[in-house]
Amino acid sequence: MTLRNSFIAIIVLIIIISCSHNRLEVDASNIKVNIAYTDMDDMIFNSDSIILMEKHYKFKSEIKDIYDYQVGYCLRIGDVDDTSFYNSIDKYRSDSGIQQLELDIRSHFLDLSNREEIIENGFRHLKYHFPNGKQPTDIIFLNSLFRSGVWCTENEIGVGLEWFLGGSNRIIQELDPQTFFTWMKEGMNDRYFERDVIAGWVETHYLDPAEGRLAEHMIRWGKVLYLTQAAYPSFSPSVILRYSEEDYQWALENEFNYWKYLVDEKLLFKVDEQTTNNMVGEGPFTPGLPGQEGPDRLGQFLGYRMVYNYMCNNEITVEEMLKLSYNDILQAFKI
Repeated sequence: MTLRNSFIAIIVLIIIISCSHNRLEVDASNIKVNIAYTDMDDMIFNSDSIILMEKHYKFKSEIKDIYDYQVGYCLRIGDVDDTSFYNSIDKYRSDSGIQQLELDIRSHFLDLSNREEIIENGFRHLKYHFPNGKQPTDIIFLNSLFRSGVWCTENEIGVGLEWFLGGSNRIIQELDPQTFFTWMKEGMNDRYFERDVIAGWVETHYLDPAEGRLAEHMIRWGKVLYLTQAAYPSFSPSVILRYSEEDYQWALENEFNYWKYLVDEKLLFKVDEQTTNNMVGEGPFTPGLPGQEGPDRLGQFLGYRMVYNYMCNNEITVEEMLKLSYNDILQAFKI
């Protein structure tokens, strides 16, 4: 280990020791959640005609929002009569590109039960902190044909399995580089699978959209990420932040410099959509910084650090933290 890496490791260790982050290590084993899991991708691609049509009507009735999205938007079939529906599915199945993608999905996700268990445990932890918090009724695994990775309706979560095949997957490598940039392909990693499910649900159902100042957007994202960490207390912060370990270490090492940049440039209270997108939006890096170094979404990272810092220094519950104004958390932040 180099001197630099040793120094970073010591800093991280001091941060962990100085903050009672283990407060999130709670026993949620007795918490009951009621989530149904459906592998809709397998059903659509492999079911015989009778089962396919039975499921077709069942899904239209019981998980209509996700099913309409899958059939109408992802597969571009829409609400058609039975014969047209089956013929469209048959054509979809016979496409050689779809067959190869399905083969890769089935090879990569041989058994989804382990992932279901991890997701379920995450929602148990979330319910521990939010006994009356909204929980999904259904989680549906799909092939969205690269339309969406994770999306949430009022009661359901759809997960596009193909988004987690890994950036080196041959089909992902062949995706149009004008639409799917290199940094997007690199992010299609299954280490973020369960994280994305919880984070997507939390962002949709636990926090209102932020308005106005950059600091408000940053701290809203900080709350989303802290709640995701509360759901998965054993996950590395790099996974929670959707960073590689190298990018996370870079962000930690440059935390003060980034904070100073925002303060010196008077950006924290700026009301500007472009500035907000630059600081919290996805991309190959965080625009605007000198030299264009470091990872993207440094505004999300610093928002997470603000919430993390607040929870280290105040004996309040996660649920109480969620109700705090962004200014309460911002004013308490110290590096």
